[in-house]
Amino acid sequence: MAGMFRLPKTPFSVAVRRPVRWSLDHFKRLLQKSLILAILALILIATYFISYWLRFEGNFTGIALQQFSTTVGWFIVVQFMVFAAFGIHRGWRTFVTFYDLVTLVQAATCGLMVTALVNRFVFPQHVVPRSVFLLDWGVTLVVLGGSRALSRMIEERSWRLWTEAEKVPTLIVGANHAGELLWRSIMRAGLPCQVVGFVDSDPNRVGSRVAGVRVLGTIEETCRLAQRRGVREVLIATGELSGRQIRRLIDDAQPLGINVKVLPSHEQLINGRVSLEPRPVDINDLLRREPAQLELENIGHWIDGRVLMVTGSAGSIGSEICRQLLRFSPKRLVLVDRTENGQFFLERELRGMAGGVEIEICMADILDANRMTNVLQQHRPEIIFHAAAYKHVPMMEAHPGEAVKNIVSATRRLADLAMRHKVESFVMISTDKAVHPTSVMGACKRTAEIYVQSLTELSPCRFVTVRFGNVLDSAGSVVPVFREQIRQGGPVTVTDPCMKRFFMTIPEAAGLVIQAGTIGRAGEILLLDMGEPVRIVDLAADMIRLSGLRVGEDVEIQYTGIRPGEKLYEELHVAGEKELPTRHPKISIADCRRRDPADVLRQIEHLESLANADPAAILEQLRTIVPTYEAKTPGTRESRIAA
Repeated sequence: MAGMFRLPKTPFSVAVRRPVRWSLDHFKRLLQKSLILAILALILIATYFISYWLRFEGNFTGIALQQFSTTVGWFIVVQFMVFAAFGIHRGWRTFVTFYDLVTLVQAATCGLMVTALVNRFVFPQHVVPRSVFLLDWGVTLVVLGGSRALSRMIEERSWRLWTEAEKVPTLIVGANHAGELLWRSIMRAGLPCQVVGFVDSDPNRVGSRVAGVRVLGTIEETCRLAQRRGVREVLIATGELSGRQIRRLIDDAQPLGINVKVLPSHEQLINGRVSLEPRPVDINDLLRREPAQLELENIGHWIDGRVLMVTGSAGSIGSEICRQLLRFSPKRLVLVDRTENGQFFLERELRGMAGGVEIEICMADILDANRMTNVLQQHRPEIIFHAAAYKHVPMMEAHPGEAVKNIVSATRRLADLAMRHKVESFVMISTDKAVHPTSVMGACKRTAEIYVQSLTELSPCRFVTVRFGNVLDSAGSVVPVFREQIRQGGPVTVTDPCMKRFFMTIPEAAGLVIQAGTIGRAGEILLLDMGEPVRIVDLAADMIRLSGLRVGEDVEIQYTGIRPGEKLYEELHVAGEKELPTRHPKISIADCRRRDPADVLRQIEHLESLANADPAAILEQLRTIVPTYEAKTPGTRESRIAA
């Protein structure tokens, strides 16, 4: 019958019941806290009793029992108040660390001093042997510390027994502080990982223990140890291994069904460089090399107090060069680009980090001779970093005339202006696509190299060319394209399974460009150490796996065929060039013969006159200037654009 007359739920009835529910929760918390305090009081009584028992060697009768009975009341009250003030009753099972032990020692020591003072000045009639105070101090540390550790151990062990079947056997790379922190995070967060051991790059650590877990072997033995112990996951803290080691480990682990994960370091989390949400893969983990050590003092002597100009400042490389130049103390930094939005946001960023450096934004097209003349007359730059250029190979195949204008003509006019306005140093950024080019873009870059190099005998300006390969995560590069394709669920498109490229990070390339500008001599072409070439399909597969997905199941890889102007692999040396070392281990010299300036100028002027002519004529003239250029037969405009 009661169910028949139950009142419906209303906002008023819910509001009336809510205080009752909260009061019950409060009562439960109060009851739990009271129980913990009662246990603490019982432990203090027990330790005081044990101290007397030890003092009198078990003969706990007569005078000993009388002393205990008359002092236990006030002694326990004082001890309880001291320990409660130190918060010993809090976090009983949550955390047990070295710092908890320090707090416990402080509380026990303070309790000893306070009880001794109370006995001396408040209850002088109650005799407590001084040895009892010391014994109680030691016994309290052992009992309280041991009980907290035992409580935590029982909780962890019991949880592990119940969930052992659900855990994934795991190895941690790095038997050091970072590895221990990772192990503790796994244990305390209750993550479904059973850490069976550590591996480390130092053979001397094999056989030792980290947090009670054994170091099983070296990094080279990871896959063999994983097979033997049924490991399915290998966890690497960021920075523990080089990119080459990570790639080799992933290649070895993939056929065995072992998942390799690179985790952010605590430094990255604290500095806010890593999102705690599921994030796009940071492919730098796979390509990380030892950081190049720049000659900061020499660069400072070259740059400090001077007026610098960066063309293409809104681009990926140009903007990073600007950021790194501000690490020094130039007088003024002149940013030249025709991209309005890029210049706007770059100015806002750089002004916040410029300090006392003047930042000048110049909206200008390098092909506009009058505008560039005014810019150089106004600012009088002493050093120019020329990073402005088109870079997309298929697009330049479809528009060879525009490639000639933006790469060859722009470089020639800017270099001529640099000579006319007595610029001290001119650093041109080139590409590995200029070596045995198969594309219009590469042939135009090689033509620009030839022209800049030919000016050495005509001007005191120090013309230096820096040649390097692809830059990771630059605008329009393969990495952001792959990242977006993975985000959309695929497919990830790769032109050819054999396609290989050299890669550098943006900061690495920009830093070495500045370094090369410091050490390069007039007319030299400097090469940046690009490491080993990487297969594009491997890059795509690694990005899919590091995004937590499976290649072929979650995201497919599709081959689309080589695009116009592309080749399967890039090179850093033109035929006949010799590679000579410099004082910097990451930079070398491509030693090649310089051409006659008058002849080069005549050929380039003829090429520029064809910029708006038939593409076939442009390709023929490029072959004349760059004999190693292997131009492909141009297809229809529609096919080139579709590609």
